[in-house]
Amino acid sequence: MAIGSKDSELGANIGKTLAKYRMLAGLTQAQVAEILNVSNDAVSRMERGGIMPTVARLIKLAEIFGCEVSDLLTESSPLADDQARRLSALLARLDEEGRMELMDMVERLVAWYEKRRND
Repeated sequence: MAIGSKDSELGANIGKTLAKYRMLAGLTQAQVAEILNVSNDAVSRMERGGIMPTVARLIKLAEIFGCEVSDLLTESSPLADDQARRLSALLARLDEEGRMELMDMVERLVAWYEKRRND
């Protein structure tokens, strides 16, 4: 399915996520294309955000990559709640000291970003 300009950013985000999970699974685009029974170009276009994968295709990709469909969508989502869940999962991988340091960095980055936007 071709992507309109309104959805192009979301398509690009999903594409980046698909490429990341494919590489984490140790697969080439050609291998994924073969499993999906599509052309290499189709996989490339999905990863570049040129075409949006269908729900059925996302389910198959999640199966191939050994993840949940929600992982593919949440990581790509522009929604604050989805991004908060992603941050929570990343923070959970750290010990308490690491989490505190990272939260301090995030707070400083947000303050810097807000100041830059207001100038």
